[in-house]
Amino acid sequence: MNKQNRILLAVAGVVFLAIVILETAAPANIVAAYGLVFPILLVARLRNRVLMVLAVVCCVAATYLGLMQPTKPGRFQAAVINRSVVAGVLMVVAYVGMTWEERKAREEASKAALAQQTESLLRANTLLVDAKDQLNRSERLAAVGQLVASVAHEVGTPLHSIAWHVQALAEEPGVTPAMKKRITVIDEQLNRVVRIIQDLLSSTRQRKPEPVWMSTERVINPATALMEPAFHAKGVSLSTELAIGIPHVWADAEKVHQVLVNLLANALAATAQHGSVIVQASGRPATAEEVDVARRMAPDMTAMMVTIAVRDTGVGMPAADVQRAFHPFFTTKEVGKGTGLGLFLSRETVTAHGGSLSLQSEAGRGTVVTVILPGKMPNPSATV
Repeated sequence: MNKQNRILLAVAGVVFLAIVILETAAPANIVAAYGLVFPILLVARLRNRVLMVLAVVCCVAATYLGLMQPTKPGRFQAAVINRSVVAGVLMVVAYVGMTWEERKAREEASKAALAQQTESLLRANTLLVDAKDQLNRSERLAAVGQLVASVAHEVGTPLHSIAWHVQALAEEPGVTPAMKKRITVIDEQLNRVVRIIQDLLSSTRQRKPEPVWMSTERVINPATALMEPAFHAKGVSLSTELAIGIPHVWADAEKVHQVLVNLLANALAATAQHGSVIVQASGRPATAEEVDVARRMAPDMTAMMVTIAVRDTGVGMPAADVQRAFHPFFTTKEVGKGTGLGLFLSRETVTAHGGSLSLQSEAGRGTVVTVILPGKMPNPSATV
């Protein structure tokens, strides 16, 4: 019995005792007996039939208590009739009160059941929406596979031709060291394009990342070096800010390189001449949720996360586009200039490392895309 019910029962008991005392002091006053209706109504609020029966028995007995007192000759029969009327009224009140409270209890139970069913329906609807989204995603990924498979052969032929000419160019006697460096970059990127096509051919089951612990500079510098000529040609500044003592990062160098190049390409496309793009990297303590997820991929992480933020001063995105930025095939670029798969595949890659990828943007105020990956403080004696 809860506190409220105990208070009701106590009040009913006090009222009952007060009426009994009044009946004992003035047995001829039949009006006081009608006051027993109040404890009966209070007990009815408890919605307990056993307590109600006990209350009715006690109140009826108290009603006839006045008959135990001496009365004037010839008044006893009238007193019995009057007390019997009171007892009848008390029983009717008890029945009506109990019936009313039980009906209220059934209504409350029905409302609770309805609320529970509504909540269950909402959960089922959420699961249905998630399943529908998963199905749409699978269908889109299947479409990606079919699309890439249909053009892979046509793309592969010129790539092989380009690779052959690059190799021939590297063997020319007049090639300078600077030219050889550029040729090496071209050859590496041709090989990367081939691997990307291979991944897209099986986009529903991309190559599983094979991450290792490496310095953050080793992840960032190749991507910025590759994109620097494009930034210079457009007149957009590209800079890197690395925090002191940044942890090592858990990364598949090729996969994360692909992610950063995609983010830098998006930032360059959104930034006008004389604008700027900054790549900022730092370490921070991991949250409990991040540790739980990241340690499934990197068991020896030291509860640290490495954040790599690509921040631009470009045109930004409206809120509606931000919400759809990671949807497959969604792009704000002109037809023929974007597939709408870059951010989607980038987030898939980062998630497979045990990290996360987020985007913050505001129209006219630029965009910040943040890659968060598991981190580990390096061994001072280890080589980077």
